[in-house]
Amino acid sequence: MRDIKVYSSLFTGGLHNGQIKWEEYVQPGRNAVDVEWLYTQAETGPAGAEAYIAHFKPGSHGDLHEHLGYEMLLILDGELHNDNGDRYPAGTLFIEKPESIHQVSSPTGCYALVVREKGTRRVTAEEAAALQTAGAKAE
Repeated sequence: MRDIKVYSSLFTGGLHNGQIKWEEYVQPGRNAVDVEWLYTQAETGPAGAEAYIAHFKPGSHGDLHEHLGYEMLLILDGELHNDNGDRYPAGTLFIEKPESIHQVSSPTGCYALVVREKGTRRVTAEEAAALQTAGAKAE
């Protein structure tokens, strides 16, 4: 048996031609992000991989989270911002390593292909403050 999903012309209008069935990505701390799930942990196992095409609407942001495995993002259209000040325009591929903690946003909106080796863990504001304090003491 062969089961395959095909998405055509993603760089030339395919993000807007109706082939992608967007659904809201509901998660605490996440705002104005829609996704088309390519595969999920429901299919790959509780600690398994997941992948999706994301539409970050203008003014959107993800949650503050820690990566439990590698994450690869390819920006298909628009620009994504990382909380460290990095900006990723269309055509940029970047990889977050395991234990990386960050929050992304898109002031003007963007589309991205997201592939995660494993899921993420939400980081609370209290945890983030404690990590910053510990990092400052280590320096």
